[in-house]
Amino acid sequence: MSNSTPILEVKSLVKTIHSGTHEVRILRGLDFAIPRGQFAAIRGPSGSGKSTLLGLLAGLDSPTSGSVFIDGEEISHLDEDRMAVLRARKVGFVFQSYQLVPTLTAEENVLLPLDLVGEGDGGVDRARELLDSVGLADRHDHYPIQLSGGEQQRVALARAFVSRPPLILADEPTGNLDTANGDHVLEMLEQLNRQEGTTLVLVTHDESLANRADRVITLQDGEIVADEFSASASNAHASPSVA
Repeated sequence: MSNSTPILEVKSLVKTIHSGTHEVRILRGLDFAIPRGQFAAIRGPSGSGKSTLLGLLAGLDSPTSGSVFIDGEEISHLDEDRMAVLRARKVGFVFQSYQLVPTLTAEENVLLPLDLVGEGDGGVDRARELLDSVGLADRHDHYPIQLSGGEQQRVALARAFVSRPPLILADEPTGNLDTANGDHVLEMLEQLNRQEGTTLVLVTHDESLANRADRVITLQDGEIVADEFSASASNAHASPSVA
């Protein structure tokens, strides 16, 4: 895809659920585009639609109407096999709860996205390099139960970046960590974002965390109520695209 194509684009996105005889509209026609290399935060209070939006961006759920594009490809109607390949090659995930496989070592957990597309054998050096870069040079063959919460989240960071995806989606990545470990993980996430040139979209309710991003999109009651750039954001990120 051309570098001018947004890595992530949302058009007229609506998500509605039915509760008994009532229809509840969780997302109300969202429109925005995220250019390559941007660090964007999506924030809002509980119930604003953040988690629902993240599930749609990740292709884990389907919208009621509207579209989600990743690297120019509309994902809402892909079958599960094609969606799995797209996720493995183009999207890295960092979850609040780490989501490590307990029976696999740190290195094996990092290699999982490559294993899914049959490239695990060729990625060992890459996995070790990333574990080293997040301060786990001596933890390659440790299992999750042998690691602290902060160390497990660093394994999750390495796993998210192992396939060099153009897009990282992070869901409250410091939510289960104390302040010191949370700050450290966020600093590493930002550093990897810069080094790898990866676009980072982080979902959070934490205003101080969101304010570290280049751009902050604020949700309330399923609508975008603000879309703002930080003073330090690059000129390349000018003019947010919001309908």
